[in-house]
Amino acid sequence: MAIAQRLITADELLRLPDDGMRHELVGGVLQTMSPGSFPHGRVIARFTGSLQPYVLAHGLGEVCGAETGFLLARDPDTVRAPDVAFVGRERLAEVGDIEEGYFPGAPELAVEVVSPNDRPKPVRQTIAAWLAAGCRMVIVVYPRRRRVGVHRPGTPARELTETDVIDGDDVVPGWSLPVAVLFAPIGARA
Repeated sequence: MAIAQRLITADELLRLPDDGMRHELVGGVLQTMSPGSFPHGRVIARFTGSLQPYVLAHGLGEVCGAETGFLLARDPDTVRAPDVAFVGRERLAEVGDIEEGYFPGAPELAVEVVSPNDRPKPVRQTIAAWLAAGCRMVIVVYPRRRRVGVHRPGTPARELTETDVIDGDDVVPGWSLPVAVLFAPIGARA
């Protein structure tokens, strides 16, 4: 006999006590992830360290960190938290001030850094979920392979190597980041 799993809501997720783990909600089902490793966090910091100053200097919107939830669906609720996110100023103006809770909808750019224990199928499902929710660009960083995947709605994914440059295209106009910066040795200067 199967036991039905109780679905939880985005509001219940928001009220969960801090247990040191990261949580997302997918179709009402709680997903728990371990804290990221040092290499994982280093890649996130390097990506954010390039994107954040550029976005602020050009008044393009906001860059959010890994703990930021985006409410992608209701009934059952889906709340995902990319490793890095960008929301443009026009979208921020549409939504208005958020004093509490999750951002309603997807960011324009979601960045996911793949951990060694992440499996290909769930990674593909996460990319598809971001794009289906309206994300205009999903960048997936594969530290072990030293590769970056760039995903856009309706177009084939592009794979970038350390000799390539990530381009913000029309999502973050004018911003770019050499892929090699993400994988440079500890303490290396960009």
